[in-house]
Amino acid sequence: MSAASEAAVEPCSKSDMTREEAKLAFHEADAVCFDVDSTVVTTEGVDEFAAFLGVGDKVAELTASAMNGDMKFHEALDARLSIMGATAESLDEFVRTHPATFTPGVERLIASLQARGTHVYLVSGGFTQMIFPLADRLSLPRSRVFANTILFGDEGEYSGFDQTAPTAWAGGKAKVIAQLRQEHGYPVVAMVGDGATDLEARPPADVFVGFGGIAQRPEVMANADLWVTDFADVQAILDEAAAATEAAAATEAATATEAAEDTSSSARS
Repeated sequence: MSAASEAAVEPCSKSDMTREEAKLAFHEADAVCFDVDSTVVTTEGVDEFAAFLGVGDKVAELTASAMNGDMKFHEALDARLSIMGATAESLDEFVRTHPATFTPGVERLIASLQARGTHVYLVSGGFTQMIFPLADRLSLPRSRVFANTILFGDEGEYSGFDQTAPTAWAGGKAKVIAQLRQEHGYPVVAMVGDGATDLEARPPADVFVGFGGIAQRPEVMANADLWVTDFADVQAILDEAAAATEAAAATEAATATEAAEDTSSSARS
């Protein structure tokens, strides 16, 4: 995505969807894309890595600017990585010694979605080196991770990041979802996240679930189709639908049994 394309991203506004319509859309989603930092996990991976490297405060300010929409994401990403001065060795050590903590309820939610055949993706402005291990822990194929990749030279020195990744640019998450819809033909796609870059993904996402359990951002809260602070509320959408399906099946079976008994009784008489 070019800088010109990045500049063309429009601010998001609230859709006309009601809360009940949003819940139905999430339930019917063929694919659900989750942001990672402050959504699937309780921290911002970039900020944690920066703190590990001793430059946490400086990088956290830039992260906040990017998530609140005050700074172009591509610019914030470049600035943060330049300040950090990471090496391949320091990144490997960080990932090994600082495993991220999953947000309460998200593991069950993702497992429930997968069990019912919904495709789950991790779409993040973070880094594949940190997110691939999370996908492994969630039993998600790494092919369903869309994120940025830090690049290193032959001696392990920082040499930039993969600028061909759509998630390196503003509007990148929307571009990923558009690509997924084109490749897989998903009729309904949901996006779940906490930040402005997640909100940008609707459309092409049909429904946006704003998550405020870790960080609450006014723009996201105001414009989400469905706003939650606990993944138990999202899990309930699936559980209620499953219970309704089971009840309907039980009613249908009972009706069929009653009809069969009536037929048998009539035949005997």
